[in-house]
Amino acid sequence: MFGCLLAAGLGLVLGDATAADVVAIVHAQAWTMTGADGGRIDDATIVIRDGRYESVARGAAPPPDARVIDAAGRTVTPGLMNADTQLGLVEVSSVPETRDSGLNGGPLGAAFDVQYGLNANSMLLPIALDDGLTRAVTRPTATADPVFLGMGAVLRIQPGGDILDRPRAAMYAGIGGIGIGQQGGSRSAQWQLLRNAFAEAKTFNPSRAVPAPRDQLQNVMNIAALRAMLDAHMPLAVRATRESDIRQAVALAADYRLRLIVIGGSEAWRCADLLAANKVAVVLDPEADIPWTFDDLGARADSAALLAKAGVTIAFTVSGNTIQLSHNAGSAVREGAGLAVANGLPYADALKALTVNPARMFGIADHYGSMAKGQDADLVVWDGDPLEPTSAPEEVFVRGVQASRTTRQTLLRDRYAPSHAHDPLPPAYRP
Repeated sequence: MFGCLLAAGLGLVLGDATAADVVAIVHAQAWTMTGADGGRIDDATIVIRDGRYESVARGAAPPPDARVIDAAGRTVTPGLMNADTQLGLVEVSSVPETRDSGLNGGPLGAAFDVQYGLNANSMLLPIALDDGLTRAVTRPTATADPVFLGMGAVLRIQPGGDILDRPRAAMYAGIGGIGIGQQGGSRSAQWQLLRNAFAEAKTFNPSRAVPAPRDQLQNVMNIAALRAMLDAHMPLAVRATRESDIRQAVALAADYRLRLIVIGGSEAWRCADLLAANKVAVVLDPEADIPWTFDDLGARADSAALLAKAGVTIAFTVSGNTIQLSHNAGSAVREGAGLAVANGLPYADALKALTVNPARMFGIADHYGSMAKGQDADLVVWDGDPLEPTSAPEEVFVRGVQASRTTRQTLLRDRYAPSHAHDPLPPAYRP
């Protein structure tokens, strides 16, 4: 009975989308993300047609065929993006059948591709959408390989089941950390294995009549995935926090001409100039301001500000000790961005780190990240400052379609509300 009710409730969450129409949001404080200063336009009229931005202009009259929404001076931003989650892959971390983010055995390493395990019916997706998150990177956590974690994907958080925006958005590798004992015991060995893997990938020829000698360490599936990564210029996302590892990652990227993203980067501020000079992006957690391990003894609250000042492209995630990689992925990352602002990051840079920056890092800036004409009309009208935890969306649009605000939480709230105390049916049987 519970499963049937749950499915019915989830159907309500995912069944409210309507076809995109013409929408004009007037009197908005629009942060368009089209300029270095965030492209703020006051008293803006934002026109959406056929699911895409048509125009954003100060004081413009709405088209006669538009449905008009008066923002009344409220802040309007593109839909937000969390650059490091496990949405669609992990529902309840303590329940094995709901965890599809990692492997504890088998032949897959670099070839592990999370796109095939995505759960579009995850109850966490409507919650993230209700918090203003319309895109997210979801990534692998482990394989049997001592270095490679597999390939991540970009999600489009929307009703209807089609949540995959960009598959194979990045190849992930993990260096150091508390799990290093399970990976051979030395980060030096990890870097040697990583370099050897790319050396093997460069010489890999799938059409060769005579198989490669078996002294190569990578199997055919994994080496083929790495070769495809090199050919497609897929970014390498290295999870590393220690300065020495970040410098090693930059050297590796230079040697093999890789586009590099550092995930974590607690000590990235120590080599900010090097990262900026090599166009290395960093996805960081603004709440990680104290050390969790010896690898991040240099963690500090103003690291986002220091990196941005040096010219490093940054994006945000908030791990909550890994708990919030799926749960509260929207509200947590907004709060983290607010903390970065409180510690010196310019406000416009914080908004860019939640929109256009991660879009560029993970290859979707051609259709998402700003309010430029022709971009997907992901948009949020906020009831206050989006970087304040007490603020919330008033309206959310995904590709021009107004999203439902129904979540499992709202369904439970309504079912067990005191106003139903005298209903003839017990709470579990109410619609």
